[in-house]
Amino acid sequence: MTISDQDILFLGECVREAARAEVMPRFRNLGDTDVSEKTSATDLVTQADLLAEHRITAALKERFPSALIVGEEAYDADKSVVPALADAELAFVIDPVDGTFNFAAGLPVFGTMLAVTVRGETVAGIIYDPALGDTVTAIKGAGAFMSRQDGQSSRLKVAAPAGLNQMVGGMSWGHMEEPDRSRICANMAKARMTFAFNCSAYEYWMVASGKMHFIGHAKLMPWDHLAGVLAHQEAGGHTAKFDGTPYRPGETTGGIISAPDKESWQLVRREIVGI
Repeated sequence: MTISDQDILFLGECVREAARAEVMPRFRNLGDTDVSEKTSATDLVTQADLLAEHRITAALKERFPSALIVGEEAYDADKSVVPALADAELAFVIDPVDGTFNFAAGLPVFGTMLAVTVRGETVAGIIYDPALGDTVTAIKGAGAFMSRQDGQSSRLKVAAPAGLNQMVGGMSWGHMEEPDRSRICANMAKARMTFAFNCSAYEYWMVASGKMHFIGHAKLMPWDHLAGVLAHQEAGGHTAKFDGTPYRPGETTGGIISAPDKESWQLVRREIVGI
């Protein structure tokens, strides 16, 4: 199965249209009944998440009727779809509003993400910023590009390697369990500057564009990482799980680090993750 240039254009417009129709009209305009907790007070779902995912799913089913579609909000109804990514002939993975806590709080740090996998390999990824109108598009073997709302386009490139005390990075330690949580949080003081966006879409844009040197996560749900990992790799970076193995569609455990190159990745794993 191959994805054509026309398919990529369709997917980008599909994501943007869903964000225009379902996400932005509800930004800073949510009622009390439009927001619900999933697992905690910081793990939320809104009507924007549900309706945007529904709209994207419907468009994908019409154009690719035999494809596996994995949506973050539909996952609770059928958890078998995530491991099925390892072998699916063609699959699409949707995060309708990545950074839902930020979105619900009125903070314009969120994104809509879509990844395409073919037989267990991510072949394309789209990260869209609904607030600014910017789109990151990554295609396996063809690079990663940022397209601005004004029509400007540029190829993404990761930051140059640097010493840890000169690195800018972020680790999602808030989603980790003890003792990893406290150890990694303390180790982040070794870096020059740290950020916590609570939004994979922004984190992968920052690390793929060279604004940050490294990011890391313990939780590996595919809608949070597939599109971003491909963008980072196509921008020249090195991403691997904590044990050094590649991250593949269908995997949900093991932790992940993205850094400018393998040596930087090893430095972050040793000095920040502490393994």
